[in-house]
Amino acid sequence: MVFNLAVVSPVVNRSVYYLGVSDATLSPVPTRPYGARERIERAAARLFYRKGIHATGVELVAREANVSKRTLYQHFASKNDLVDNYLRRMDARGGSPVEGRLADVDLSARERLLAIFDIPSSEVVRGCPFHNAAVESAGALAGADAIVRAHKGKFTRRLVAIAQEAGAADPHLLGHQLAVIFEGASAMATSLNDTAPVVHARAAAATLIDAALRPSGS
Repeated sequence: MVFNLAVVSPVVNRSVYYLGVSDATLSPVPTRPYGARERIERAAARLFYRKGIHATGVELVAREANVSKRTLYQHFASKNDLVDNYLRRMDARGGSPVEGRLADVDLSARERLLAIFDIPSSEVVRGCPFHNAAVESAGALAGADAIVRAHKGKFTRRLVAIAQEAGAADPHLLGHQLAVIFEGASAMATSLNDTAPVVHARAAAATLIDAALRPSGS
């Protein structure tokens, strides 16, 4: 996908998108065929991401999962355990679907680096679930903080590896620069409830990538 910044409106049309975590990813919780634990995990993932961790109580998770609070606590000793599980499950899947594009074998290395910035427009922009969790934690959720730090480190290392595959002169530098641009753009998109910052971030990323791949002296 190529964006023409000359025609980008200051306010991008927004429809149904949560920076890579769509309603298809956070699917409605069916009562069947999933068991109680799976329904709890699915409900928690959808609610924690869309409404926020602090705004989502265990009562709401239990109601959405069609289980009793007693059943919920049989599977998760505390809400913090449920939060940690939510983040671990997403990390185990390689992060958000946007991050999953880094593994798209049909794209060149350069295209994969840019693919994390290719997002549809949305009515509600919720940004990176790991960043959101860190902000909500503010240091109070030690388990969640550790999972977020580990995931962000893994994400940056993936960018470095792909930058090396692309032939960057300094893949370590390029990978870290792209990680910062992505993080900043997703945070700003969330703050503004507008995907335009990610569009502009993509253009900046393309400039950085092309400069890093350009032979010295050219």
